[in-house]
Amino acid sequence: MNKPLPAKESVPIKQRAHNTMVYLRQHWQLYLIFMLPAFVLTIIFRYIPMGGVAIAFMEYNPFRGLWASEWVGFAHFNRFLSSPDFMKYLMNTLKLSVFGLLWGFPAPILLAFLLNRILSSKIKQKVQLVLYMPNFISVIVLCGIVRILLSPTGMVNMFLGTNYNFMTMPQAFRTIYIASGIWQGAGWASIIYTAALSNASKDLKEAAVIDGANLIQQIKTVEWPAIKDTVLIQFIMAVGNIMSVGFEKAYALQTDLNMASSEIISTYVYKKGLLDGDYGFSTAVGLFNTVINIILLISMNAIVKKINEGKGIY
Repeated sequence: MNKPLPAKESVPIKQRAHNTMVYLRQHWQLYLIFMLPAFVLTIIFRYIPMGGVAIAFMEYNPFRGLWASEWVGFAHFNRFLSSPDFMKYLMNTLKLSVFGLLWGFPAPILLAFLLNRILSSKIKQKVQLVLYMPNFISVIVLCGIVRILLSPTGMVNMFLGTNYNFMTMPQAFRTIYIASGIWQGAGWASIIYTAALSNASKDLKEAAVIDGANLIQQIKTVEWPAIKDTVLIQFIMAVGNIMSVGFEKAYALQTDLNMASSEIISTYVYKKGLLDGDYGFSTAVGLFNTVINIILLISMNAIVKKINEGKGIY
């Protein structure tokens, strides 16, 4: 009779760390070859352009260059904050992003829960394909589709029996922007939650079903704990980008008649910077936007860490 093999002893953590360091020293050239391009590209396209933030504090003239342009300090920030349109642009941006977060953030989570109920893998794949497809439509193409559907002779008016031009209605712009965004991005955003749900214990789910748990109870006790940390991290990141409303879509859906709702900070920066050539002022407005995002990100991370047993992004 063969004797059972002795259990393999676990390697101590210090020994594993030492072995890893020895391996890195022996093959450092390989790591250098693979990491150097990514490192160089990050420096060139991420860190060097950060020097352009200095434009926000000067009356930048592209012919004089960065060093010869006149330094004006916080004059551009004071000009923006004291502008009579400041509150309008800020509130339009906040309304668009906050309402988009409230309506759009739960959508992929609910979609993931629904997809998780489909037992047939073939049907599930087909449904996922249909849901993911809108994400690959260009923003400009999407806005063109929206304009056609909502035109006075479009499908929506034909269905309602009306002839409204929804694209000229300021009160309709926010709904159009958010609804089209959910349709385009909810399916693709559900991927990460669907993947997290695959970690949910099937044994616990079967036990819950045997115990008579309904659908809501199954989600609450089995599936939600599997994706809670992922949801919180995604929520923190979403709040951190609350001021970064997509410029392309807002600008493409903008008309002269819906400007009261569609003019946001990012479209204002584009018009002042590229159309009017006021580079210093537009950079200052963009920097203001970024600072607000950073403050929101840090604050929300601190709040989540307090209510989630110290777990957050960092």
